[in-house]
Amino acid sequence: MKVIIIEDEPYAVEKLRLMLSKINNDIEIIASGGSVKDAVDIINNNTDIDLAFFDIQLSDGISFSIFDKVDVQFPVIFTTAYDNHAIRAFKHNSIDYLLKPIRISDLQSAIDKYNTLWKPTNSKEIKEQLIDFKSDNYKERFTVKVGEHIRIIKLENISCFYSFEKGTFIQTNDDRNYIIDYSLDDLLLKLDPKKFYRVNRKYIINIEAIKDIISYTNSRLKIILKTTIAEDIIVSRERVKEFKDWIA
Repeated sequence: MKVIIIEDEPYAVEKLRLMLSKINNDIEIIASGGSVKDAVDIINNNTDIDLAFFDIQLSDGISFSIFDKVDVQFPVIFTTAYDNHAIRAFKHNSIDYLLKPIRISDLQSAIDKYNTLWKPTNSKEIKEQLIDFKSDNYKERFTVKVGEHIRIIKLENISCFYSFEKGTFIQTNDDRNYIIDYSLDDLLLKLDPKKFYRVNRKYIINIEAIKDIISYTNSRLKIILKTTIAEDIIVSRERVKEFKDWIA
């Protein structure tokens, strides 16, 4: 099995190498790098990659942006010290998501999952599997109950999803609000991540609904939507870089 590691901490690279060697002697680390640029170069220069480990926070950005710069035709195991990227990771070829410090038992489980899910006989079959894996059948519409009626709301007519008290709501482009039977975490698995982004704990917004983006205190951003929102929508400082990558 030919593996690449994209990780900006040399110690973490060596630790992962050591654990992989203990799990399976047949695993060969053919390349490693610490940046998005390194990853793109490695992928472009290697056509026989079986599996990759991507740390999410790299020296020049986040590893999700790799998928926008090069065609990734192999599964990925993401690693990170934070768990707030888990849902998004599974939109990008991910077969597992490991929190640092990585435990060898979790790494073993991830490799076992790879061995179970990814045993194609040729590159064409790999590509077909990835196409199936990535086509998550994102939702195109939601149904909401209005009195005794059920209304269908198309995704392009939704400005944002938000949580309020113990419920989750849709706000449409015409400023109507409907409660739905999903949590925001559930929605992230059902929405196209190119179109929808969770800017904070309370809001998932549609990129087409953004009217303005304003610099805010403490290196944060304030989002103005085309619809009427009762409170400020603030992108936290920790998410600003990822948010800018999303809208780019």
